[in-house]
Amino acid sequence: MESGKVVGFVGLDQLSLNMASSLISHGYALQAFEISDPTIEELLKLGGTRCSSPCEAGRDVAALVVLISHVDQIKDLIFGDEGVLKALKSDTVLILRSTILPSALHKLEKDLAEIHEIAYIVDAYVSQGSSDAMNGKVIIASSGRPDAIARARPLLSAMCEKLFTFDGEIGGASKVKMVTELLEAIHFIASVEALSLGTRAGIHPWIIYDIISNAAGNSWVFKNNVPLLLKGEVKHHILKSLVKELEIILDMAKLLTFPLPLLAATHQQLIQGVSVSTVCCEDDDDGTALIKVWESIYGVKFSDAANADAYSPEKLASEITADSKSVRRVGFIGLGAMGFGMATHLLSSNFSVVGYDVYKPTLIRFANAGGLIGNSPEEVGKDVDVLIIMVTNEAQAESALYGEYGAVSVLPPGASVILSSTVSPAYVSQLERRLHNEGKNLKLVDAPVSGGVKRASLGTLTIMASGSNAALKDAGLVLAALSEKLYVIKDGCGSGSGIKMVNQLLAGVHIASAAEAMAFAARLGLNTRTLFDYITISGGTSWMFENRVPHMLDNDYTPYSALDIFVKDLGIVTRESSSWKVPLHLSATAHQLYLSGSAAGWGRQDDAGVVKVYETLTGVRVEGKPQALKKDVVLHSLPPEWPQDPLPDIKRLNEISSKVLIVLDDDPTGTQTVHDIEVLTEWSIESLNEQFRKSPKCFFILTNSRSLSSEKEADAAVSVLGEMDAWIICPFFLQGGRYTIEDIHYVADSDILLPAGDTEFAKDAAFGYKSSNLRNWVEEKTDGRIPASAVESISIQLLRKGGPDAVCQQLCNLKKAELKKKRFLSRTAASFVSSRIGIISKPPILPKDLGIARERNGGLIVVGSYVPKTTKQVEELKLHCGQFLRSIEVSVEKLVMQPIEEREEEISKTAQLADVYLKAHKDTLILTSRNLITGKTASESLDINFKVSSALVEIVKRITTKPRYILAKGGITSSDLATKALGVKCAKIVGQALAGIPLWQLGTESRHPGVPYIVFPGNVGDSRALAEVVRSWTRPTRLSSTKDILNNAEKGGYAVGAFNVYNLEGVEAVVSAAEEEQSPAILQIHPGALKQGGIPLVACCISAAEQASVPITVHFDHGTSKQDLVEALELGFSSVMVDGSHLSFNENASYTKFISSVAHSKDILVEAELGRLSGTEDDLTVEEYEAKLTDANLAQKFIDETGIDALAVCIGNVHGKYPASGPKLRLDLLKELHALSLKKGVFLVLHGASGLSKELIKECINLGVRKFNVNTEVRKAYMDSLITPKSDLVHVMASAKDAMKAVVAEKIHLFGSAGRA
Repeated sequence: MESGKVVGFVGLDQLSLNMASSLISHGYALQAFEISDPTIEELLKLGGTRCSSPCEAGRDVAALVVLISHVDQIKDLIFGDEGVLKALKSDTVLILRSTILPSALHKLEKDLAEIHEIAYIVDAYVSQGSSDAMNGKVIIASSGRPDAIARARPLLSAMCEKLFTFDGEIGGASKVKMVTELLEAIHFIASVEALSLGTRAGIHPWIIYDIISNAAGNSWVFKNNVPLLLKGEVKHHILKSLVKELEIILDMAKLLTFPLPLLAATHQQLIQGVSVSTVCCEDDDDGTALIKVWESIYGVKFSDAANADAYSPEKLASEITADSKSVRRVGFIGLGAMGFGMATHLLSSNFSVVGYDVYKPTLIRFANAGGLIGNSPEEVGKDVDVLIIMVTNEAQAESALYGEYGAVSVLPPGASVILSSTVSPAYVSQLERRLHNEGKNLKLVDAPVSGGVKRASLGTLTIMASGSNAALKDAGLVLAALSEKLYVIKDGCGSGSGIKMVNQLLAGVHIASAAEAMAFAARLGLNTRTLFDYITISGGTSWMFENRVPHMLDNDYTPYSALDIFVKDLGIVTRESSSWKVPLHLSATAHQLYLSGSAAGWGRQDDAGVVKVYETLTGVRVEGKPQALKKDVVLHSLPPEWPQDPLPDIKRLNEISSKVLIVLDDDPTGTQTVHDIEVLTEWSIESLNEQFRKSPKCFFILTNSRSLSSEKEADAAVSVLGEMDAWIICPFFLQGGRYTIEDIHYVADSDILLPAGDTEFAKDAAFGYKSSNLRNWVEEKTDGRIPASAVESISIQLLRKGGPDAVCQQLCNLKKAELKKKRFLSRTAASFVSSRIGIISKPPILPKDLGIARERNGGLIVVGSYVPKTTKQVEELKLHCGQFLRSIEVSVEKLVMQPIEEREEEISKTAQLADVYLKAHKDTLILTSRNLITGKTASESLDINFKVSSALVEIVKRITTKPRYILAKGGITSSDLATKALGVKCAKIVGQALAGIPLWQLGTESRHPGVPYIVFPGNVGDSRALAEVVRSWTRPTRLSSTKDILNNAEKGGYAVGAFNVYNLEGVEAVVSAAEEEQSPAILQIHPGALKQGGIPLVACCISAAEQASVPITVHFDHGTSKQDLVEALELGFSSVMVDGSHLSFNENASYTKFISSVAHSKDILVEAELGRLSGTEDDLTVEEYEAKLTDANLAQKFIDETGIDALAVCIGNVHGKYPASGPKLRLDLLKELHALSLKKGVFLVLHGASGLSKELIKECINLGVRKFNVNTEVRKAYMDSLITPKSDLVHVMASAKDAMKAVVAEKIHLFGSAGRA
């Protein structure tokens, strides 16, 4: 067999044989050296080969596993004459199974690497899993340099069921072993202390075991070792080895100056055990049961107690509740987090409940939930059958019962009190006597609870009850309603609190030990999150470790159970231990840690906050999240990109391949990097055949499969396509700022790379996740079906250094692997698709690129995404685009939580309002209210999402106006709107509106064929991205300048009409005629009109120009004073006419030059007049003798001196009416001026166009006139329309508008500008 498939072993034990068996099942051959014949025989049975020396075992192997139990073995096994170095190749992976100290491993690694050039060395801590799923299966913790781990990972994975790797220096595996042993030892002594206290309190040891092994105080050590201990099957000789193991850990802590108070207390207990065993077992040949040692130390006869008659607390509970009395009315004092849930659950179980709490808002909440309320414990205690006390401590219980307005005085005869607070057994016993002495036959049930707030509200608590049979029968139905597990403990009232005390002892120690272990791990340099995953399936785990350490890793101390509760509960433990004369060194030490946390001000934080005691003392951080990184620093630290451009090869392979790439996309956002490709939203046989007939290189199918979980979605594809050789996960997405480095997936936020698991997207109620490491993400999303150790990784170093060939060697290169007949299912981000088919990106698409720049209706923006990024983007959108954007907020509460009538009203109102805005040419934003409503489960959250999304679909369905464009924000929103609201079956991906933001053009079958559809993902872009897209797609507020209009006229050989307007009717007439004729036009205001109409007239013109669907500009005509012109320049005119025709040439030139300089600084066109027209316009009259024609020679000088853009010529034209003999235009002069204008780049303007014949107009256009001023005929049409009386003013307005509009339309055709917009 080739050496790459051979693994060698030096030293074998049972775990080695398990590893060997796993390797053989993966196709590896084995060879081993071992001096123990029975062990080597087992290997031979598996199919392995026996070697005569370590040297032979290391010859021609891919990896060599060396078992080292003592540092002295290194010399012989590795460096000896027949040591492994004699045969080991430099590229062989050396796996050191060692229990020696990390420092010894560091030295060994250094010698092997520097002297003997062994490059790939890792250490491995091999053990058996302890969880239900992993019980007895091999698990490995391994550490080493990243390159060594990468090379060893496939081999290590083949040896075990689950692999945990710790990148960094070698020795990490030994450190994992230390932390695990620390926890196991503490849990062992905690179990002994718990048994000691509980047994001394009179509780049967097996009852303690049966209850605790199913409660929060459970640990692997407790569950698996207590039965052996009670049966006498654990012998005392193990104490010495435990002491020795803990000495190694404590020495390491001392070296690191790290306090381990719990382990130190544990160590001292074990030393005392050794001391006692030396005396009491000196004549015993290691056969004395360990329990005898603990009996001597604690003074508790475990054996006698364990051998006493046992009973079933659950069976006893069933018998009592079956015979329980009905309860008419329940009183409940203490409506805190737990109490409120318990009380409201009793209400839902059809009990009549009257409640009291010192916090008045809680009473109001309880009343709203259907409960009755009292204003004091006294009011609650009246006329109840059962009174439940659920307060924080003994003092509060005392106040509720015996304080001022206490309940005891008013309790009816025969009533029962259920005390569910965690109090000391001594207090319970005392309280029972006091109630009995009241002389009213009052009964007490001691019934502490466990399970948390959620289980309290669901009635699934664990309750440990004790009391007289009469008391238990009276309260039995209430206890049964509140519990999933009800235990009835014999031996009288107080036994329930005794069990709870034992549970809290264990739970408190386990939380504190978890804090000590994780803080120590952080100091050792271990990845704490990976370590947590390891310990949860090892012997070091406990219920509290698994529940509380995630809080430490997330640095989240939101109080689920406050730290001060354990100050109280362990205080009860230490007080009772003193009373019973039972020494509890470990529990007392844990109590001091909680006291330290409370003294530091963390008492009201979560009890997991006890880890802060260690963090504060030592400066370590347990938080296990991958850290945010500086983007530039990280990217610059990477190797340079692979130097060869792969696109030519990709294109060549695509050209010779007949295959079509089909992309199954769970929502429309995946089309983020492609262009000129179609996407199907339905996949009938006909539509698929149609696509294949087109022979595309690629097309998308929108599956809308987000309702499926990640693994089910891929499984669905496999069920159709058949089994794959591998799945490729490639979430890299450059345009969206997604990077994968060292298996951690990051999301770029400005210049920071955030681990994906820490982003807002990871907290999504339906699609959220915790893991940033993609290996762990796969395991998380498959619920462990695909373990992280089974995930192969292609590092960015390999991609950039080795290129395609190196990737192909790991069977993950799509191109070459396909040629080798491998089949892959690729689960990728959008960047993969464009790379796969060789698409080169192009700039963002703008409205002009699709020919819709002048569409008039408003654009429709629909926002359904709830991620915080979207909310920030919406805020920026309103801030930067609010002046032209109309917003409609849809109430999610009405859509989801209120009756169907309110939902319908909200949908209808929104659709109607949107229609109005869109028709009014306003871009319209429809967004769901930002108060996020989620369900209790992922499926409930999906249902809420569906209700919101379906409402948005219905709103868009009811909007009748065709939007200029549609933008849908969020994956689900964009999918549902496209398929359900717009009826899209096939759309063309034309490109991107912005990097990472797809832009489709809707198909002919849709409701709005050809309309651009912008698919804006919820997780793309910075905070201003949405505003940037909307701003670029909104209809420009000024489509053209006067210069643009005249430039186009010059190029097209036509002229544009400049029509004087005086009021709204005139403005409407010009704009309406221009839109109908698809012509540019100029709204022109004379100083006389400005004097009467003022700024409102200018604003009216500018607004009309901005809203028009054709190029319209606003011109100030005949400005005869600097004051008027400068003011006009500030009012928003597109162009101005400087009229210095009444001045001398030099004065005119100087005046015009001044205005030109000011106007040009604002990019405003300047028209001026040389010569002077006769006639009257707006009460300004120029007599015929004052008129002057334009001098062509002076015109050149005038243009050069003033820098004007347009010249109003005087060639015999007049203002107002021409004489009866008709106009006499000097066309020869016009021809001369046209030649000059072409030379100087100046437009020619002709005033006085009213009354000119069609022929003269055509000739003037041919001779270069590009702007005709029209006033007299339009004004006459207005005046004539007033002659005929009208019944209403609106009729006057309509008649005037129609009359003027007809004249304007006629002139537009005459000037040749119709159809030129």
